Amino acid sequence: MTTSTTPDVHVETCGAVTKEEEAYLRLRIGDVLRFASQPVLYTRVRLTRFANPAMSRPAVAQVNLHLNGRFLRAQAARPTLREAIDEVRDRLRDRLQRASKDWESIRGSQPDDLSHQWRESPRTDRPDFIPQGRVSRCIVRHKSFGLPRQTVDEAMLDMSMLGYSFYLFTEAKTGVDSVLSGAPDGAGWHVLQTDPRPGELASGSLFVRVEPAPAPVLSVSDAVDHLELAGWPFVFFRDVGTDRGCVIYHRYDGHYGLITPAAD
Repeated sequence: MTTSTTPDVHVETCGAVTKEEEAYLRLRIGDVLRFASQPVLYTRVRLTRFANPAMSRPAVAQVNLHLNGRFLRAQAARPTLREAIDEVRDRLRDRLQRASKDWESIRGSQPDDLSHQWRESPRTDRPDFIPQGRVSRCIVRHKSFGLPRQTVDEAMLDMSMLGYSFYLFTEAKTGVDSVLSGAPDGAGWHVLQTDPRPGELASGSLFVRVEPAPAPVLSVSDAVDHLELAGWPFVFFRDVGTDRGCVIYHRYDGHYGLITPAAD
C-alpha cells in the first residue's frame, strides 16, 4: 500500500493502482469539493483494485470527508477504477448538495417527504465481498464509539450522508439501542431494537416498521456463527457481556467488521 498527500486530499492506494488513475481521482474529487457549502477540513480517499478474478467489481473508491465538524462518506465499486471514481464523485456531489440544503432544517425540524428525499438503495454502495472459507475469516475491524441519541429521521440523515446500508444509534425517546436499515423485503425501512418499543419512538416524518422481536443475546463468536448461518449482510445482537446493542457485518474483503457502543 502507498500513501501520498496534497493540501486538499489524502490518497491511499491498495493493489495495482496507476499514477494516471490517482491523477484522475484528484481531478474529479477536486472538482466536486466546490459544491461544499462549509469548509472542508479533511478529505481522505482510498483506491483499491482487488486481484481476485471472481469479483465482478474489483475496483473500489471510498471517500471520507470532514465538512466543518460533520462527516460525509461515499463508496463505489465498479469493474474499472475510472468508473468507480466517476461514481463516487457523483455520490459525493449529491451528498454535499443535500447537506448544504437540508442538514440544518432536518436537525431543527422535519423536512418534507423525508422517506423519498433521503432514500438510497442500501446495497448500491457495497462492493462484492470476497468469498472465503469460514475458517479463514476473522474480525479485522472493530469500531467502538458513543452511540448518538437520535430520532429515526436524524439517524436516516446520518446513514445517508455516510453511505451506510445500516446505522447503529440510540433512539431518542425510548433510549433503546437500535439499528435502522432497509427492510429485508425491499419495502421501506425498519428498525431493530434490543428491547422493541413499537409506537413509542420519537415522532418524525419517516415511516418505519419496528420489528417486534428483540435482538438475540449472543457472544461475539456466536454472532459470527449467526451471520454465517443466516446469510445476511449484518446481524444486530445484544452482547451477552455488555448488554448493549452491537452489529457484526461482512466486509468487502471477505472478513468481518464489528461495531460496539463505547463504554459509558
